[in-house]
Amino acid sequence: MSLLPEEIFYYQFGNQPRVREPKGRRKTYLCYKLKLLDVTLDQGYFKNKKKRHAEICFIDKICSLDLDQTQRYKIICYVTWSPCAHCAEKLVAFTDDHPHLSLQVFTSRLYVHWRWVNQDGLRHLWKSNIPVLAMTEPEFTDCWKNFVDNQERPFEPWEKLKQYSDKVKRRLQKILNINTIDLFSEQSSEEIRDLNNLVHAVRNLNLDAHHPHY
Repeated sequence: MSLLPEEIFYYQFGNQPRVREPKGRRKTYLCYKLKLLDVTLDQGYFKNKKKRHAEICFIDKICSLDLDQTQRYKIICYVTWSPCAHCAEKLVAFTDDHPHLSLQVFTSRLYVHWRWVNQDGLRHLWKSNIPVLAMTEPEFTDCWKNFVDNQERPFEPWEKLKQYSDKVKRRLQKILNINTIDLFSEQSSEEIRDLNNLVHAVRNLNLDAHHPHY
């Protein structure tokens, strides 16, 4: 498996809202781990290609593995940008077609979060049992250990990492502040249990009541 160079990881996955040469961070990088129980079966990363987003490359890769549908697999993704509305719909369709897979997404930053279409995409993912949560230091560290050519060096958090993560969490909480009664309508008991877990996950983000300005 090819690994990310250190400088690419720190530049692309950094959750700072402003950096020098911001045009270089327009691409999405997606790192994934496919697990069965506690065993990692496959892992790797993708980045946007011309007219093909990293999420679509990821979906194609998992579909090509022809996984045993009698098993229950878990996939964890680390992304530099949260999915756009189009990719959100594709991810929902992917998990609908593959009920033996559960998908969890951690994002460093929110993609054009002020546009309603992208907010709706995030809500649709969450309602479809695909949680999208902010990367914090443990997720950055895990990404560093598994996907970066780190030469066995430890992850070095950048300045204000936690502050920036908390800002992403607050924005996510505001976007996901939906009516849970509507959310749970027409769900099976098993789906309600899973969605309850997601509700608690969002509520346990340890956020204050302040709503950030865009």
